[in-house]
Amino acid sequence: MATLEIQEHGGGFSVEQKEYLAGFLEGVARRERATAGDGGVSASSSTGAGSNAPSQEFVFGTPLADVTKQERWKHEEHPLDGWDRILAHAEGDKFPNDEDTYRMRNFGVFFVGPAQNSFMLRCRIPAGELTAVQLRGLGELAEEFGNGTVTITTRSNFQIRQIAARNLVNVLTRLQSLGLTSRGSGVDNVRNITASPTAGFDPQELIDTRPFAHALHHYILNHRELFNLPRKFNIAFEGGGSIDTLADTNDIGFVAVKVGSASGESLKDGSAVAIEPGIYFRVELAGITGHRQFARDSGILVKPSELLSVAVAMTRVFLEKGDRTDRKKARLKYLIDKIGAEAFLVETQKKLGFHLVKFGAEKCTTRPPALRHGHIGVYRQKQKGKNYIGVVVPVGVMTSRQMHRLADLAANYGSGHFRVTPWQNVLIPDIADAFVETVKRQLVRTGLHHEANNITGGLVACTGNTGCKFAATDTKGQALALADYLNKRVPLDHPINIHLTGCPNSCAQHYIGDIGLQGVKVNAGGDSVEGYNIVFGGGYGADAAVAREVFKGIAFSEIPKLLERVLKVYLERREASEAFAAFIRRHEVKQLQEIFSS
Repeated sequence: MATLEIQEHGGGFSVEQKEYLAGFLEGVARRERATAGDGGVSASSSTGAGSNAPSQEFVFGTPLADVTKQERWKHEEHPLDGWDRILAHAEGDKFPNDEDTYRMRNFGVFFVGPAQNSFMLRCRIPAGELTAVQLRGLGELAEEFGNGTVTITTRSNFQIRQIAARNLVNVLTRLQSLGLTSRGSGVDNVRNITASPTAGFDPQELIDTRPFAHALHHYILNHRELFNLPRKFNIAFEGGGSIDTLADTNDIGFVAVKVGSASGESLKDGSAVAIEPGIYFRVELAGITGHRQFARDSGILVKPSELLSVAVAMTRVFLEKGDRTDRKKARLKYLIDKIGAEAFLVETQKKLGFHLVKFGAEKCTTRPPALRHGHIGVYRQKQKGKNYIGVVVPVGVMTSRQMHRLADLAANYGSGHFRVTPWQNVLIPDIADAFVETVKRQLVRTGLHHEANNITGGLVACTGNTGCKFAATDTKGQALALADYLNKRVPLDHPINIHLTGCPNSCAQHYIGDIGLQGVKVNAGGDSVEGYNIVFGGGYGADAAVAREVFKGIAFSEIPKLLERVLKVYLERREASEAFAAFIRRHEVKQLQEIFSS
């Protein structure tokens, strides 16, 4: 234990020097006294007083010797202190080693070798909200420094690929000049904060969620400690609009509800808490659909004014208690599996200056079901005479030319704003009635479209093996080929979601699709070819369900005809206007295999 006694040497210390040393030694003493929950790194002697054995260091209560290599890297240098590494790689036009690859992701730049010997940039676009100027600027970035295209992600975000190492600094500084950032868009951070895509102009919404998403976005950017989570963390705000935000696929989902006069119970001391009539948020926890789990209602009701504090407190509990020894278990789901949801809420309560309130979900009024594929087509806004148009961007890939054309359409016929959706599409809001048909024609001329019943409208695909080393298949290329085949042969009168993901990480969330395909390698006559395991009957929101696997290890060459047969059998045998997922769920897996294979 460090001593606080300060002895004078020579001419002695001045008063200021004594105060400085006293403060310094007290800090050392506190570090030595730190317990598992007191901070990120603590030191304690492993033996009694007088021992010469070295002290043992801890990372949030876990011995440094037991943590993963990524945690040791973060212990040696804070994730946000790696800017000079990026400068060095840009100046030397060189690719990074494993450690620098990891560190660069904290700044939103990803070395994607060996799939592509280049870098990918991932932005942060809170609430999926950006301007025509920003969209045009991103297109220019892609044209000048990338491959001329931008990809929309399932977190309402943008990625630019094939960036040379020498251009890393140029790309990051140009992005900042657009009023955007990429900081914390990779590895152990809170990822892009999503909110209802139609927030602010949806006639059905209970509350505009954009202010909450932006507030949390800026809070995170200004707190260094939140860039040292055990692994990634997803947060979404659902305002009750006609488009679902997929809040139940997030680590934390805040879902708006309406409440009348009632009484809740304080989590802190069990006392009664009066609830005034109004709009509140319910808290859902531990969604991770790649692991077949939707977020579950926590039983907690939160005022809008308390959302930011609750979101940050929960993130800090994960920061301090999450697993740092096994990255496969370093998600909120596994922390809650370990300590229980009640214990997690108790730890959250300790960090708050107000009471968390237990309140039964049955006493809340939720919004009507989300509009199926309400992110595609023309829809009325609550602003009189205005409309938003949902634009289909096939598998989320736009060229810089298309981005310029979209920017012009939004600026000339709308308000110069866009929204990005979790379905890899964009919305153009504030289109006056008189200009709707003009914008629709221009979209088609641009190579995009606005038809919900087209297969492409419900198509979601991850990056695939052309840009990701983990993917087993060319998801985007095969998704487009599949859509082209099915559109010519199966006339749909009901929207269908088809999600293609290249590996078990499920970035494309294949378990929530009507049809989900997970990439695998398949043995075909002794050759290894690209194929998929196929699941059916997934859903989200009020229709949430994990899809069931019906076919396993099917070569992609066989899949277009197989899915043609699946959709035609569904259309022939459905009851009235029964949705595809409902049709699937009233059959056992063995029955589905039989009727789809006959």
